[in-house]
Amino acid sequence: MSVRGENSPKRAAPLHSNHATEFHLSSEKEQQEAIEHIDEVQNEIDRLNEQASEEILKVEQKYNKLRQPFFQKRSELIAKIPNFWVTTFVNHPQVSALLGEEDEEALHYLTRVEVTEFEDIKSGYRIDFYFDENPYFENKILSKEFHLNESGDPSSKSTEIKWKAGKDLTKRASQTPNKAGKKRQHEEPESFFTWFTDHSDAGADELGEVVKDDIWPNPLQYYLVPDMDDEEGEGDDDDDDEEGLEDIDEEGDEDEGEEDDEEDGEVTSVKHFFSSLL
Repeated sequence: MSVRGENSPKRAAPLHSNHATEFHLSSEKEQQEAIEHIDEVQNEIDRLNEQASEEILKVEQKYNKLRQPFFQKRSELIAKIPNFWVTTFVNHPQVSALLGEEDEEALHYLTRVEVTEFEDIKSGYRIDFYFDENPYFENKILSKEFHLNESGDPSSKSTEIKWKAGKDLTKRASQTPNKAGKKRQHEEPESFFTWFTDHSDAGADELGEVVKDDIWPNPLQYYLVPDMDDEEGEGDDDDDDEEGLEDIDEEGDEDEGEEDDEEDGEVTSVKHFFSSLL
């Protein structure tokens, strides 16, 4: 049995745990440095985005001023077309859903619509509705403004409508009597004109946004929407024509059938004649 001498080499202690600890510390340090660099790069991106927004705003302000003479010219031309704006609103799918029958009657007196963005653009805009003398209210102009304050909170304000006696469309009863004198639920929507008194959520005013961003840039596209009732009527005429043709064809087939029967009768008679001779 051999015994290890004093000069024999000693087994080295394992270093695996130390290496793992050092690697973990190194990895955390690299990650932290990467996060700091990402934050620095992100700050540069944000700075460029802010600079781009300022430059884009200047461009929008420039072209907004350049568009004004064309908007003015367009309004002058629209004034020559009777019922242009009420037709445009009725043809717009979102706005038409807000219009009751009397709203449409009142909007027949609407002669002009103007959207004005405030000079700095980002602080808000105003929509003006110009009316002829009408049996509903005294106002010649109804306006609604939308504002953003310095903290970015939205708000709105509008013209008080001076309704004529008994003509306040926003206070019409939700139920109307039928011919039998009983009450029935009114199917028409809340009056379009309640929009002027609703300031509950200026930041999500759908009608204002639709008028400013969709209708105002190009109202002609909605004025020229074809009347679906006319199209359906034309389709009915076509159907009637097709039914008429089918009737003619059926009558023709019946006539042909009668002719065939007559011919068969004649052939039978001839055969019977020859048979009698035999």
